Amino acid sequence: MLKKVFATILLSLSISVYAAEIPLDAKLDYNQGIDFYKLGMYERAIESFRSAIRTYPDYIDAYYNLATILEYLKQYAEALSIYKQVYLRNPNDYEVIYKLALMSSKLEDYTKASEYLSLIPPSNSYYKKGQELAESIKVSTTLPPQKTNAPSKIATQSGIYENILSPTGITTDSQGNIYVATFSDNTILKITPDGKRQVFLKSKQISGPISLASDSIGNIYVSNYNNNNVLKITPQGIVSVLADKLDKPYGLHVEGNMLFITCQGSNSIYRQKI
Repeated sequence: MLKKVFATILLSLSISVYAAEIPLDAKLDYNQGIDFYKLGMYERAIESFRSAIRTYPDYIDAYYNLATILEYLKQYAEALSIYKQVYLRNPNDYEVIYKLALMSSKLEDYTKASEYLSLIPPSNSYYKKGQELAESIKVSTTLPPQKTNAPSKIATQSGIYENILSPTGITTDSQGNIYVATFSDNTILKITPDGKRQVFLKSKQISGPISLASDSIGNIYVSNYNNNNVLKITPQGIVSVLADKLDKPYGLHVEGNMLFITCQGSNSIYRQKI
């Protein structure tokens, strides 16, 4: 079943509340994708939605509808990767979280399916469907309790750190510590060499952290996707805005005294002295 916007398109380009932000070419490709879908021309619909996304990388409805068609065609791995793009931009879309669990189960990755299902709260309408899916694939939807105010051991298997909610960026420092951004929790975690986890920083200044990078003296840089800026965090936890008014900053790379930032919204790379 496709997004509701499919059923409400009437040759109008006002397809959602954020339509005014979407370039005209992306809207036209999107509407064309709907037309191809209605005609059963799925491959052409897929290309139209991909074209809309290339023009406007934050086109959530286009991602969703593209993933839905791929799911219908049983291209589960690709559908999973596209649903992840929706989740990245809206981690509170529980329909998409259910879809992530469903695609993971189709790919027989039952551990990930269980992790996704555990994110759906009982108050949400998709909770019941999630429980039915969990029962059908014989997995639990309850994760072990996690402490966030004190260091704790992370359960590991084959060297993999587990039970980190929506991890995105990762970097290290010269002391062997690992830093992980958690997108939906707006938190930077620190994992020490002996495997202990603690909250390195949780601040109102962090909103949608994607990538992390570190320099030679221990500063951590965060691409703050939702706030359109890049933050600098000193080893002492002091936070400042290093670069502002960026358009959806994404990837980070440190080279010498220069930080390189990919900006997804403007299809560009920004260079900032550090």
